[in-house]
Amino acid sequence: MHTPRDLTNDTPQMPAAADLAGAAAAVLASLRARAPRVHCITNAVAQNFTANVLLAAGCVPSMTVDPEEIAAFVARADGLLVNLGTLDRERRAAIEIAVETAGKDNVPWVLDPVFVDRAPPRAAFARVLAGRGPKAVRLNAREFATLAEAEPSPKSLASYAKAYATVVALSGETDMIAEGARLASIGNGHPLMAKVTAMGCAGSALVAACLAVEPDPWRAAAAGLTIIGVAGELAAAKAQGPGSFAVAIIDALYSLDGPALLQRAKVS
Repeated sequence: MHTPRDLTNDTPQMPAAADLAGAAAAVLASLRARAPRVHCITNAVAQNFTANVLLAAGCVPSMTVDPEEIAAFVARADGLLVNLGTLDRERRAAIEIAVETAGKDNVPWVLDPVFVDRAPPRAAFARVLAGRGPKAVRLNAREFATLAEAEPSPKSLASYAKAYATVVALSGETDMIAEGARLASIGNGHPLMAKVTAMGCAGSALVAACLAVEPDPWRAAAAGLTIIGVAGELAAAKAQGPGSFAVAIIDALYSLDGPALLQRAKVS
């Protein structure tokens, strides 16, 4: 288990982001070519939409939470999502097995600590999981403030990422991706994305998929959020509201290509 260091003494050096638009295009091409298997322990209301998002991106999703078989699924997966959305007893047991298996078999995984700001026991469990080697932690500002016990800022994100040897992918009007000395911001997306159940869960699953094909977790996380953000913009141009948007973003992901990413990515 990774033991975090004190977060208050780090003063991160934050160079300009690399060519993350090009990296996102390369990652998308790898998803199409390699079809990684991504196992998702996720919110019960998110499973169908998350699976469809992964399929549209070229991945092979699986969703079982049965403690008797989850180790076999994770061991054969290329990436893992651990989402705390509906943290019932079965999912908690499955998470323990899945994280242990991922560590043993070197399966990169993403922690999505949904609603840790709502319940102290959930926050305590998330803090334990954060010390068990996730390649990325994908969360919003309220969740970060609870998990890190610090308000989100470039310095606190970088300090947390360095302390836990992970990447922090903070979602918001502008997404931020921090890994110690590296910080990137992504301005893609659309307000309708916040009106569809499971959009955040699916975005975290897409980050897990990118980790399966890109060895640099910072680039993988940035690629995943860029891909889904650009798809959201393309979908919004055709949607009439949240219902049609949920369908349109799956279509947009399915048809998305490298040139569109290079043209539309708003990364810095």
